[in-house]
Amino acid sequence: MRLPDCVAVLTGASGGIGLELADQLCSAGARVLAVSRQQGKLAELMARYPGQLRWQQADLRCAEGRRDVLEAARAMGSCNLLINAAGVNRFALLEQMDEAALDELFDLNIKAAVQLTRLCLPLLRAQPSALVVNVGSIYGSIGYPGYATYCASKFALRGFSEALRRELADTSVNVLYAAPRTTRTTMNSSAAQALNQALKVGVDDPQDVARAVLDAVQAERSELYLGWPEKLFVRLNGMLPGVVARALRKQLPLIRRYSTWHSKESSK
Repeated sequence: MRLPDCVAVLTGASGGIGLELADQLCSAGARVLAVSRQQGKLAELMARYPGQLRWQQADLRCAEGRRDVLEAARAMGSCNLLINAAGVNRFALLEQMDEAALDELFDLNIKAAVQLTRLCLPLLRAQPSALVVNVGSIYGSIGYPGYATYCASKFALRGFSEALRRELADTSVNVLYAAPRTTRTTMNSSAAQALNQALKVGVDDPQDVARAVLDAVQAERSELYLGWPEKLFVRLNGMLPGVVARALRKQLPLIRRYSTWHSKESSK
């Protein structure tokens, strides 16, 4: 898929990977409907790309917000690229999560993506070639302590992407599942950042992640996993999960220590 030919609906566009995707898509000549709850830094991009970038305010957790996005997409005249990049991350043990935080995580990370994709499919199928991009995570393939709920949502998104790709195999619509590793965004709490530093976890820049995702879009790939050795761990976890489980068990004391820090931060 050529980026200048893209008419994209992009969720989670006001920050992190989503903001970089919006910038790089517009820079390549695409037209973009940027979806977020707040405009934030999108205002700067809109001034830079007035003829290409349109903002749609929407809360994707509710049906009304998703319908607003659909109507805005119809108003663009066409849509051949849907990028589900909206999401929230929570570093916390399961018992540290309250019901509201759990609902928000699952509503945004998986329910919103599935429901918005369902709504947009007729628009996508009307195009000679179209693509759904679901931005997941390496944690959609590796169950990691301290991220049980986040992993659950991304495992679900990965399964949804695989099944939908097969469901649409005889249509003009493909599905790309993109799985970044830890990325330098405001989604990561200070406790999560401290844990990453303690474990010497590799952290990618959102600009690099967005570039890799759009390279995969142009190459018409179906899966993208980012980061080394994280890609190796994904394969290892699929073949020998016990090996990965034993390695992660050694990290539990650190994970518990920093999750307690997170719990104290949340209670302030």
